[in-house]
Amino acid sequence: MEDFLEYWERGSYFLFLEECSPGHGSLEDTDYPKIPETISKHSWHSLKRSTGWNIDTGAAEQEMGNRTAELGFTLLGFSTFQEQHKLVFVALLAVYLMALVGNGMILIIVWLDSGLQTPMYYFLQNLSFLDICYISVTLPQMLNNLLKEEKAISFQACFTQLYFLITFVGVECILLAIMAYDRYLAICHPLRYAALMSRKTCLQLAVASWTCGLLNSALHTGLTSVLPFCASHHIAHLFCDVPQLLKLSCSDTSLNQVVLLAVTVLLGAIPFLCIVVSYVAITRAVLQIRFPQAQQKAFSTCASHLAVVTLFYTTCMFNYNRPTSGHPLYVDTLASMLYNVVTPMLNPLIYSLRNKEVKAALKHAIGQKKFLSESMRA
Repeated sequence: MEDFLEYWERGSYFLFLEECSPGHGSLEDTDYPKIPETISKHSWHSLKRSTGWNIDTGAAEQEMGNRTAELGFTLLGFSTFQEQHKLVFVALLAVYLMALVGNGMILIIVWLDSGLQTPMYYFLQNLSFLDICYISVTLPQMLNNLLKEEKAISFQACFTQLYFLITFVGVECILLAIMAYDRYLAICHPLRYAALMSRKTCLQLAVASWTCGLLNSALHTGLTSVLPFCASHHIAHLFCDVPQLLKLSCSDTSLNQVVLLAVTVLLGAIPFLCIVVSYVAITRAVLQIRFPQAQQKAFSTCASHLAVVTLFYTTCMFNYNRPTSGHPLYVDTLASMLYNVVTPMLNPLIYSLRNKEVKAALKHAIGQKKFLSESMRA
């Protein structure tokens, strides 16, 4: 039997079926040829309707899914930057190092400075650690792809990346809402703040955010990994993400779409609404303060967090709420880098430049380092 792909490309699938006629055995009884990854479920159903044959589409989908599991996926996000690969590599490497150093410095400074041992900076430590994990899930793979002609990622690596990416995005949504709630308690209920935000409460809130992120990711990854991917194994993106993978599936993805919408509301919209409500209450409380200096001090404690929230949600909405078609691939690439790469790099800069306590702790740490170095020389 000739290869099915040759028949399909010529549109002559009747010749293929003729060889599988009752004299030659049914299509279900015949050994399947290697199924090309470009055949979709719609094509199989078109073939079934036009011929009247009882084609086992389930077996075809299974074969195609098995083939994708063996071959993995190809990431096409950088295909529009062929001539600038070296320049993009250097730029992304610099951004990655800046993100690691910046977030790492915040982790160390908050840990060493006794004056920063407060709930606000405890959650800031969580955010810095989260940003290090977040950017490390995707950027090393991007850098690796820029150095190779084959932009391939294995099936297992793709879904591992997907699992941790969804985890960190979900945790960040909840963590930003917790940080807004912390500022609300500190400004609107200062006398009860120490009791309401005890060390035990902070730990419970942090654990709850990470637990929700992990469970949410397990749900999405589990539902997506069992889908057969027979439309193609080329992902028009920089990394593996749920919307792009659902486009490649040749089976019904309505359940995945419903779960994706429900979780977007639960872990995206509701935390954002909590942030908005918290800042409305904070604004009303601050405007009731009679002294301008006290107002400025209250607003300054929220400025860094508000800037981070604005950056995160703006880039997130721009990345996921655009039309799925009608724009070139490089727009998707730039939007993904803005959301996934630039945001974790800018967060420590925002907190270090706009937060007086962090700047003071950083200067103190640098001064101690200079003093120790001079003492050792003496």
